[in-house]
Amino acid sequence: MPAPASLRTACRVCATGAALALAGCNTVVMNPSGDIARQQADLITTATVLMLLITVPVIVLTLGFAWRYRASQAQAAPQLPYEPDWDHSTKLELLIWGAPLLIIIALGTVTWISTHQLDPYRKLSRLDAQRALPADVKPLQVQAVALDWKWLFIYPEQGIATVNELAAPVDRPIHFTITSSTVMNSLFIPALAGQIYAMPGMQTQLHAVINRAGVYDGFSANYSGGGFSQMRFKFQGLEGEGFEQWVAAVRQSAARLDRAAYLKLEQPSVAHPVERYAGVDGDLFDAAVNRCVDRSKMCMGQMMAIDAAGGGGKAGLASLARQPWRGTERTVVAGLCTTADPQGRAALPAAAPTNALLTDL
Repeated sequence: MPAPASLRTACRVCATGAALALAGCNTVVMNPSGDIARQQADLITTATVLMLLITVPVIVLTLGFAWRYRASQAQAAPQLPYEPDWDHSTKLELLIWGAPLLIIIALGTVTWISTHQLDPYRKLSRLDAQRALPADVKPLQVQAVALDWKWLFIYPEQGIATVNELAAPVDRPIHFTITSSTVMNSLFIPALAGQIYAMPGMQTQLHAVINRAGVYDGFSANYSGGGFSQMRFKFQGLEGEGFEQWVAAVRQSAARLDRAAYLKLEQPSVAHPVERYAGVDGDLFDAAVNRCVDRSKMCMGQMMAIDAAGGGGKAGLASLARQPWRGTERTVVAGLCTTADPQGRAALPAAAPTNALLTDL
C-alpha cells in the first residue's frame, strides 16, 4: 500500500534538513586548515552536542506527552489515577533541574578553558593536535591595516608590503598586529582563525598557524560602508621554499610604501586591485596606529602624554592648525609646546592665524 502524500512530503522535508545539516560539516568554518580554527570548530561541535542533550529530549518528551495524554486517548482508556492534590515529585524535580545543571556546568567548564587556550593574544604552544611548537621557531610578523575598503599587510622583517594579498609558510606561527585607518573593521580568515576586530587608534593581536597549503578567502566581517562587500583578499599557505619565492617576487616591484604613498592609498576605493611594495617605511604601522602618518598632525601618543601631564591649557590652543580633509577642513593639533617655543607656534603653517583657529573652535 503506497504511503500517504503527507507522509512522503514529511520524509522529503526531513531528508532535506538532514542533508543541509550534514553539509555544514564541509564548510570552511567546520573544516578549517589552521589549528586555532580547528580548535574553535571543535568547541562549536562540543557546545552544540551538550546543548542537544537537553534540547532533543525536551522536544521528544513534549511530542510524547501530547500524544500520550491527548483527549481522545484519555476518554477512550484512562489509565492513570485521578490525583488532584498531587504537587511534588522528588525524582521528577531532580530530573528537571539536575540534568540541565550538569549540562551548564560541563558547558561552562569547556567554554572557560577554551576561552583562555584560544585567546588571540596568547602565543601558540603547538602546531596542531599531534605536534608541539618547536622551541627554535620564530613567528612570522604581519602588520595588518584596514583601509577603506581594502587591506594593507606589512611584513616588517622582510621589508615589504601588499594590498589585498597575504601569504605565510605552512606550519609556521603567524603573529598579526592589527589596526584600522578610519572605522572599525574585522579581519577574518575562516580557514586560519576566528575574526579579530581592527579599530582606529588601537592595536589588536592574533596568533595563528596554517597547517595545509592552499589559497583561502579573507575578508572584513564588520560592516564599514559602501565598499564593504568587496573588501576581500586571498590568503596563501605556502610550503617549502614557496614563501621565500613569494617574498622575492614582491621585492621585484618598483613601488615603495612611504608616508606619501600611504596617504594616497588610504583614500576610499572599491574592489582595489592587488598591489605590491618592495620597500616600506619602518615606522609606518606605528604612525597608522597613532593616526599621524600625515606629519602635520600630532600623534595620539603625544596627545595622551599631554593629557597625562594635565593638558596644554589655554596656551596649547595656539598649536592648532586647519587642514583639508575629504573635501572639507578640520582642526588638528599640529605641534607640542617646548621650552624654546612655549605656545607651539613653530609647528603651525605660516598662513594660519591663531585668532581664526580659536574662532573655529
